[in-house]
Amino acid sequence: MASTRLSRTAGAPTLNTKYTISVWIKRAKLTGDGFILDGYVDASNRFKFAFQSANKLEIWNSHSGSNTFQILTNRVFQDTNGWYNIVLSVDTTQATDTNRVKLYVNGVQETDLATNNSPAINEANNVINESGATISIGDYYSGSNAFGGCMSHFHFVDGTAYDASNFGSTDSTTGEWEINTSPTLTYGNNGFFILKNDNVINDQSGNANNFTLSSGTLTKTEDCPSNVFATMNPLIRSSNGTFASGNNKFTTSGGAWGSGFTTLGMFNGQGKYYMEFKGASGTKIGYGISDFKASGVIQRTEAGETRYCGEYANSYAYHYGGNFYYSGSSTSTGYDSFTSSNVIGMAVDMDNLKIYFHKDGVYQDSKNPASNNGYTIVAPEGVYLPTITVEDAGAAANFGNGVFDTTAVSSAGTAASTPGIFEYDVPTGYQPLSTKGLNA
Repeated sequence: MASTRLSRTAGAPTLNTKYTISVWIKRAKLTGDGFILDGYVDASNRFKFAFQSANKLEIWNSHSGSNTFQILTNRVFQDTNGWYNIVLSVDTTQATDTNRVKLYVNGVQETDLATNNSPAINEANNVINESGATISIGDYYSGSNAFGGCMSHFHFVDGTAYDASNFGSTDSTTGEWEINTSPTLTYGNNGFFILKNDNVINDQSGNANNFTLSSGTLTKTEDCPSNVFATMNPLIRSSNGTFASGNNKFTTSGGAWGSGFTTLGMFNGQGKYYMEFKGASGTKIGYGISDFKASGVIQRTEAGETRYCGEYANSYAYHYGGNFYYSGSSTSTGYDSFTSSNVIGMAVDMDNLKIYFHKDGVYQDSKNPASNNGYTIVAPEGVYLPTITVEDAGAAANFGNGVFDTTAVSSAGTAASTPGIFEYDVPTGYQPLSTKGLNA
């Protein structure tokens, strides 16, 4: 929801000494201030809930120009694959000052804080719950510090301080923090619940505290706290390239090839996966897979690298000119050229070490997953990462979210057994590259 701001005006609070905020977020942009939530009356009366430029979480409330409380984490938030559940619980009536503001991340209270200034007892000048305050989600009220990424299950509770156990629980087998999709809460006058399983910003709490879309656009995604889909990874890339659209679009400039790689990988002997790609700008585009070594080194990502996917060892890619490149060799037999208007599907069979490509639903080189006759790939040293490789161009991936860049698929094909939306039919037995797909 980069450059997207939702807003509403707060009414009279039920109780402005207690409130709770809970939201699930997945980060995409790791630079600059990124506001999750903003409260604004005027320049001297503000509330900030944001990632600052060092990727630490900063929360403070300012009344008459002075902060009534302030939290800054030592923890940095740089994971662009998983979801964080962040809960802020405020109760200024607590006798012990350190109990008045509590911050939880994935169910665990944050106690290692760079700054932890507590509010005065019974402090009631909380801007985020003040009558007439402008409440903004996804950006600063003036639209200058957008959050980049996804948000889901955004709760605000007026008048009660809940802890994290109301919004999630720890899985007894995996130890992971899992979402509670329907918590029992008393929301109070200003309370709301939005972004529940979709991009609807009407309040689900029963209060009708609906938000309006003040700027930008909201794009529905299948990626959610209970099923994390692959994206391109901004922390690993070749020497040039930028990311956009929730890290599902990769673009290069400067006259050299660059490659972007995914957050999730595919292990030898573990599953079959399907994904789609579409050009966004330029013409020099390719899609494929690259080996991520067991040593933690991705093939050809060092500074100055200008070779494309398929040109180096243990990499395979279908390129715009109708060439299939593999480990430094190439063939043009049986492959059609493509442009940015074409959807390219890629099916990777890690059980049998085969790879297939289609152009607008037509599988290339007479190789079809239904026939189990794909091009043979070598077993990776570590895992294969889906790869976008471009020169002065951009391309977008659809790993099951049903969107290329910002445009939804035109007519969804047959889905896999694991949730996911694609333009064309998913081959039988193949899954999206997601946490559920990896465990199908």
